Amino acid sequence: MPEFNRLTLVAAAEVVSDTHSHSEIDVIEVEWNLRSRGGGSKPDRIKNLSKAAIEETEEVYTKSGQVVIERALVERALAHWFEVRDKSSWRRLKAGLRFDGFEVVEPTEDGMFSRRLSREPATLIRMLPDTLPGLDMRQAQNEVDYLLSKHGLAIAAGHLSHAISAFQRGEWSGANGELRNFFENYLNEIAIKCGCDPSLDSKQKRDFLGKGVTPPFLLAEYNEWNENNGKPQYVQGLMSRMHPHGGHPGLSEEEDATFRLQISLVTARLFLRRLDRGIY
Repeated sequence: MPEFNRLTLVAAAEVVSDTHSHSEIDVIEVEWNLRSRGGGSKPDRIKNLSKAAIEETEEVYTKSGQVVIERALVERALAHWFEVRDKSSWRRLKAGLRFDGFEVVEPTEDGMFSRRLSREPATLIRMLPDTLPGLDMRQAQNEVDYLLSKHGLAIAAGHLSHAISAFQRGEWSGANGELRNFFENYLNEIAIKCGCDPSLDSKQKRDFLGKGVTPPFLLAEYNEWNENNGKPQYVQGLMSRMHPHGGHPGLSEEEDATFRLQISLVTARLFLRRLDRGIY
């Protein structure tokens, strides 16, 4: 699987467009041997950069050595972050990189009285180990998409698609709202598949998954569900976490939205795999 997703690479190309003149893009094309792709306007040339990063695997020379074009394009964008830090292209790039499993570090330097932003290139830190199976968010999304389609969970699939799109645009509130709907709806749809009365509300459907079907879909022994609402239970706890009242000072909307997306995908994968085993 490529290191970066398509929307990350398109956003990186947009950052390059926002920070480079035609003559500077000429230099990039010569350095990366891309001149044969043609296209005179800046949008055409940025489209060609994106396509090269997505489609081609050869290595090109950069300040950090020989790297594949997708990595070279992202590094070029990171080097010019300071010029676009308030633009939507930079927000989209950071959102895409988070989905790819990277934290973007915007450098700072010590001033006389406080720390200030530095014009040094931004850097990437991998959020999760890339050597452990099951942690890649794009792989999780692909599997969740497949299982939602396989089992006809169309309402939940629509909410997940909208959530991912909003997240990659940097629209954190919109992404959070769609993820709440996604979580609630795939459990509702699973409950109905297991024989639950469709007219029941969402809480009743979750209770059905815990005690109304044999064997239970939500497992009390794993603290996923419990008939006693006073006891810890994962599903209700996550539901509450996805429905906070207002923002919280000191917390980054971007970090919170990333957490919600990651935990939503790995949780959905767990429950959809359980559904897919064919017991229900």
